[in-house]
Amino acid sequence: MNRILTVIISVFFIISCSDNKIEKKGFQVSEITEDESGQRIVGLQIDSLALETRPRNVLLTFNDEHRLTPIYKVNYNKKTKKPFTGSNTYHTNWNGAYENWNNWNGNFMPGFEAIYGYNFVNVSHYNNTTKIENKLFDKPVLIKTLYYPAFSKDTLNYEPVKRDFYMVSVYDEDSNKDGFINVKDLRRFYHFDINGQNKKALIPKEYSVMSSEYDPANDFMYVFAKKDKNENGQIEPDEPIDIFWIDLKKPENIGEQYKTE
Repeated sequence: MNRILTVIISVFFIISCSDNKIEKKGFQVSEITEDESGQRIVGLQIDSLALETRPRNVLLTFNDEHRLTPIYKVNYNKKTKKPFTGSNTYHTNWNGAYENWNNWNGNFMPGFEAIYGYNFVNVSHYNNTTKIENKLFDKPVLIKTLYYPAFSKDTLNYEPVKRDFYMVSVYDEDSNKDGFINVKDLRRFYHFDINGQNKKALIPKEYSVMSSEYDPANDFMYVFAKKDKNENGQIEPDEPIDIFWIDLKKPENIGEQYKTE
């Protein structure tokens, strides 16, 4: 019921945002000026990027020690000047999730909840035992999807599923050098340990993640990614799509399922 309500609120939020013509998703990271002819010039990176942000809520994981807080950029309605932030929306997957040997509780993959939201810019990790808080990213990024260990009691092939790591798909670099971090840049995919540390790329840097699928027989995640073949920091329609696999039992095991010749 809570997720249905969240989806309804999110749809209303998106419609409201569209009507008010809010700023495009993303944020400026470089100084932008114009020359005498009016052409835009992208200059030096902004050294002290200070975005106004707000925490949204606390996400529960299966391990009582570990709690996450999504952090959103504060936006302002251009008409009313009132501040607002995005909210969490959950990815769900009901296919095969309620057979005798599976119970994913509606999660995108067994053992993982997955959220996204408008101008989602960081994640705070807190350890209830050590009382230490840390951010997954050192500076604001644009998060597409956060995958984290589900609080629900999921099962796969008759066995309980408990994950002990996080995955994040994210725009974290102005790869096309237009002065902004937004959805026109390359989308990366990272792994973090249960403490929200030791960031590791799951997909090579020259690729941009497009979508994913789940394989319950092998407990694999398949990631479809486009290769930035011309190295211009953005993706064109004619650039090749390759498929990578990630073993969710041991995420250090990664391979390539399909490579465009």
